[in-house]
Amino acid sequence: MSGTNDYAQRRRDDRAVAAEQARKDAAAAADRALRAEAVRAELAERRRTEQAARRAEAKAAAGARAAARRAAAGAWIAAHRVDLLIYPLAVASAAMAIPAMATYGMQLYGGPTGAVLPVLSELGMWAFALAVQSRRRQDPAAPVWSLQVGVWSFAAVAAGLNLAHGLDAGLSAGLVMGVVSVAGVVAHQLVTAGPRRPRRARRTREQRAADRKTRRARRAALDAAVAEIDADGGARLVIAPGTYRIQRGRFGRVRLAPHTTPGLPVADGGAAEDLAAEIGAWLAEQPSVPGPSVDDAAGGPGNQTEEHREDGDRPEGHGVGTLDRPAGRPARRRTHRVPRARSLDQLRAELAAAIASGEVDPSSAESIRTTLRCAPARARALRDEHTTTTTDTTTDQDGDQR
Repeated sequence: MSGTNDYAQRRRDDRAVAAEQARKDAAAAADRALRAEAVRAELAERRRTEQAARRAEAKAAAGARAAARRAAAGAWIAAHRVDLLIYPLAVASAAMAIPAMATYGMQLYGGPTGAVLPVLSELGMWAFALAVQSRRRQDPAAPVWSLQVGVWSFAAVAAGLNLAHGLDAGLSAGLVMGVVSVAGVVAHQLVTAGPRRPRRARRTREQRAADRKTRRARRAALDAAVAEIDADGGARLVIAPGTYRIQRGRFGRVRLAPHTTPGLPVADGGAAEDLAAEIGAWLAEQPSVPGPSVDDAAGGPGNQTEEHREDGDRPEGHGVGTLDRPAGRPARRRTHRVPRARSLDQLRAELAAAIASGEVDPSSAESIRTTLRCAPARARALRDEHTTTTTDTTTDQDGDQR
């Protein structure tokens, strides 16, 4: 009997545990349902908030665009206030003149071909008028006189054709139609005509002369330029810098002549300095030539005589007999022949001959200068060349010996 009771008790316990578990599951399910409902409500609220924000943003953007359009329209109206007053005049003028010209053209040409007459009379002047306006908007400084010539030329054509058409009905009709035809374009050009640009300051006569001389100098420099070719075959024009005088040669051709102007710096020239130094050294070693005495100067040309010692009077035993110069014959002035500038190769040859004869010390630039009577710069260059050549020769001999 006790076993039956135990089994029943276990059955009751199991049912109680199952009922408790079912209650817990139901509570958990209800809790999950509540949480899901809360999440759905939160999501729905978020969507409503986002939609409201997007609608507000769209409304604000639409309001901003509308305000921008109103502002742009207001700005355009403010900028084209005069155009809004003038263009109705142009439209009225065209609306009255174009049909009249079309009818007149058909009457003249006897067919539909004359209907295009307004293209020549009315649209021609308006094409040039709008071209003037476009040119001034794109480049305010650009000249428009040629376009304005076209405007007024076609305006004259339009006025003449309308006048001729109106004269069929009388003089007053012709004048009215001619004025109506060009009234619109005249008003348009008065509006689009900008202020006159200030004229360029007139150049003075001296400025124009200086410009002309500068252009001639550049042209002469271009003619005198030589081509400098590099190793790659590239070429460029070069000319020696310096001070030049513009001269006009044969057949009116302009050329440049070297010129020395007092007060301006003189460009250094190696050849010129060497030539001057050689001339100075040569003259320094020449014997002085006595000038004419006071008595000779006072005696006049008729009393002057050129005395030469006889051959026996000269130390060398040579001479010329004394002769009297004929009266009225001017005295011949003795001049020294200036030596020509020798090239560096000629000086090298002379130095080699002097070294071979033992007349010069090749290690001293002063000895080379006095012996060869050349410029100090040339003497130093020859000394350095000789020293370098001697050193290289010694080095080669030492290397061969080793």
